[in-house]
Amino acid sequence: MVSRMFRLETEVDKARRDLLRRRLRDTNTAASPVLRALRGTPAERESALHVWASGANGDLAGGLVGHTWTTWLHVTYLWVDGRHRGAGLGSLLLAEAERIACADRGCTAARVETWDFQAPEFYRKQGYEVVCVIPDYPPGITEYTLTKRLG
Repeated sequence: MVSRMFRLETEVDKARRDLLRRRLRDTNTAASPVLRALRGTPAERESALHVWASGANGDLAGGLVGHTWTTWLHVTYLWVDGRHRGAGLGSLLLAEAERIACADRGCTAARVETWDFQAPEFYRKQGYEVVCVIPDYPPGITEYTLTKRLG
């Protein structure tokens, strides 16, 4: 019986988390020729990509925080101050991140997660396609994952 063979613990343990991450990476690398080819190369690591927009007085008007990994741009956060929404600043921030990812980092695709009340329509207008919909994540909200081919 499995439950008598192991002691289960639930505390947060950063050292075990890191060990688990390394072991999972090793398992994945052994199973995937693509991941194996990435090992030890610069493309194996995520590289931060940030784009900021400041107003005339230096205040943050908007920004995009993301990273590139392999041939993908991952948009983590995209925010525009309410005073500047509807003027194209979000599109400008996203286009600049895509340009850098494609031209400077060799990315061929981008991805983003957003909630139904945030920006799925904005991303669709930028050429992104919905590839995943998760209803009730969190409860009462729908999460969308969207992707776009770059270049």
